[in-house]
Amino acid sequence: MLRLNPDKALVAAVILCATCTCAGAEELKARSDDGNPGLGFRSEYAEVNGVKLHYVTGGEGAKAILLIPGWPQTWYVWRKIMPELAKEYRVVAVDTRGMGESIRPKGGDATETAAKDMSELMHHLGFDHYSVIGHDVGMWIAYPLAAQHADAVDKLVVTEALIPGVTPTPPMLLPPDVNAGLTQFMFNQLRDLPEFLVQGREGPYLRWVVDHLAYRPDRVAVDEYIRAYAVPGAMKAGFAYYRAIPETMRQNEELKKTKLKMPVLAIGGSLGAGQTTIDTMKLVSDHVDGAMVKDCGHYTPEECPRQFLNLVKPFLAR
Repeated sequence: MLRLNPDKALVAAVILCATCTCAGAEELKARSDDGNPGLGFRSEYAEVNGVKLHYVTGGEGAKAILLIPGWPQTWYVWRKIMPELAKEYRVVAVDTRGMGESIRPKGGDATETAAKDMSELMHHLGFDHYSVIGHDVGMWIAYPLAAQHADAVDKLVVTEALIPGVTPTPPMLLPPDVNAGLTQFMFNQLRDLPEFLVQGREGPYLRWVVDHLAYRPDRVAVDEYIRAYAVPGAMKAGFAYYRAIPETMRQNEELKKTKLKMPVLAIGGSLGAGQTTIDTMKLVSDHVDGAMVKDCGHYTPEECPRQFLNLVKPFLAR
C-alpha cells in the first residue's frame, strides 16, 4: 500500500482539486423546496407584466447582472458562472415566460414581450441600471431589451445565436452537418406536429438537440432540462418562441433602424454558431467586441465556463 507523509499528501490533494472538479464540492442545486439552491443564492418569484416569473438571485454587489437563458434550458445554464459573478455583482438568473418554473401564458411569445418582462422584473427588484447576458433565445430577448431600454442597460453580452430579423436568414438547403444545427428552427415552428411527436419522448429529442449543438455534451445539464420540459405544456411553451419568429422578425426589422448605444460583447463557440454571433451584433451596434471560445460548442456557459468568465469579467469591469 502506498503511503505519503502528511506534507506530500497535502500537496497531492491540492493538485488533485486544482485539476478536476472535486466530488464533494458544493454547487448550486437545480431545485430546492425551501428556496435555497445553495452558495448564498435564493430562488424567488415575481409578478411582472401580467406573468409570474421564477428567478434565482445572489451576490451583494452594487451593480446588477441579468442572465437570460436559451431553449431548451432554464436559469440553470448559468450555474457555473453565477458564484464567480456574485463576488462582485448582484446576479439575477431568470426563467423567461414559458420556461423552467415560470408561468406558461397563452400568447405574447415574440421577444419584445419577453424583453418587457425582463425590464419590469429588474425594476421590481429595484435596479434602474444593470448589465445583461443572453444565450441562444436569451440573446433574442436581450437584443430588444437593450434596444428599447438603453437607459437601463449598461452593457450587453450575448453568446451563440443568430437573431431573427437581424441576421440574414440562412438558406434551407445546406450541408447535412450544418442543417443539423438549425433543425429546431424548422421543426419547432411547425403547428401541432412537434407536440405529437415528442410527447413522452422529450428526453430523446432534447438529447439529440444537445448532442448536435454541444462539443462537450457531458458538461450540459441535459437531465435537468429534460425534467423541466417534460412537464405538461412545457414543450409547447418552448416551441412558442420559434412559432413567433415571423412577429419577432417584424419587430426587430424596426428596432435595427437605430443602433445600440451601450458596449456589446459578442461571444461565439468555435464549434458552435461562432462568427455568426459576432457578425450579427455588428449589424446593430458600432461598439462590438467579438471573441471566440476555442474548442467549445453552442453551450458556452456550461461547456467552457472558465473561458467564458475570462472574457466577460474584464468587459463588465471596464
